[in-house]
Amino acid sequence: MITDTAFDITKTTESRIDQVDFDELGFGRVFSDHMLEVEFADGQWNQPRIKPYGAIEVSPSLHVFHYGQSVFEGAKAYYVDDETINLFRIEKNYERMARSCERICMPFVDRETFMDGIAALINVDSQWVPRKEGDVLYIRPFISAFDRVIAANPSETYRFYVITSPVGAYYSKSVKLTTSQKYIRAAKGGVGDAKFAGNYAGSFYPARKAKEKGYDQVLWLDAFEHKFIEEVGTMNIFFVIDGTLVTPELGGTILPGVTRDSVIQLARKWEIPVEKRRITIDEVIDAGKSGVLEEAFGAGTAAVIAPIEEIHHDGTSVTPAETDRGPVGQRLYDTIYDIQRSRTEDPFDWVRPIDVSK
Repeated sequence: MITDTAFDITKTTESRIDQVDFDELGFGRVFSDHMLEVEFADGQWNQPRIKPYGAIEVSPSLHVFHYGQSVFEGAKAYYVDDETINLFRIEKNYERMARSCERICMPFVDRETFMDGIAALINVDSQWVPRKEGDVLYIRPFISAFDRVIAANPSETYRFYVITSPVGAYYSKSVKLTTSQKYIRAAKGGVGDAKFAGNYAGSFYPARKAKEKGYDQVLWLDAFEHKFIEEVGTMNIFFVIDGTLVTPELGGTILPGVTRDSVIQLARKWEIPVEKRRITIDEVIDAGKSGVLEEAFGAGTAAVIAPIEEIHHDGTSVTPAETDRGPVGQRLYDTIYDIQRSRTEDPFDWVRPIDVSK
């Protein structure tokens, strides 16, 4: 464990910020000037460093290329004013990343290095946090195996990085979903509840096939009976059915989303009935047909609240009563958005402000 969390900081001699069109950011295509790097070797983490963003020299025998030991997280930094940048529930990202690393048999940095390292990096690159309404600075922590040996066992060396990217909206419109009877995302006993890089790689082909049919993402069903809803490609999923907010319960195959937890806590505070339970795709289709499927939306760090306009399963499609954000989804989006930017009460103490005035 690192006992001295002072950071070695080497600043770039030439910023790239003037080359960026902040009105046309897209998502994950532009990267800030600096990155955080911490190396693990000989059983311990070395001194954390903030240095100019740039290429990493690696060997073709790099362990992660061959055996896939890699975990990542996603968080955001929000502009409040010229003196304050907010982080939202960043401690939950740390806790989930630590659990993911344990599942993939990797060491992980201590909480202080993770939290203070991200804060220090944001401070160095505070001008990269977008000022435009709706845009944010996306934060991507990741850790990968760095042994230069081809051997099917856990690596002995690792590197932890944090890079940041100014981004616009992840989804610009309501999304269309379709199920898959052939492919699965995760099975019990697997790594579905870890933010493991391989989970996403395995989903790309089914997602591409879905897009070829006119849908935006796959609505994943359980691995054994192919009837219980689990999650969407990059989001947890919620339904408002006859006034009740329903979401699949966690059971080892679903990623425990930070936004998911935030939605549930807010809904309960507002005394909206909430059910975390197993829900079948047939129940959702029937609710759509009978008119009690009031809203459906995805919840995740990148999208926040993404409205769903169509759900397709086995030749049948249903449309929620609200194809854009309905009353529940919009209230959740507005409240989370305003909490993130310190524009409303933060009843759960979710925000961690960073002083960037110095």
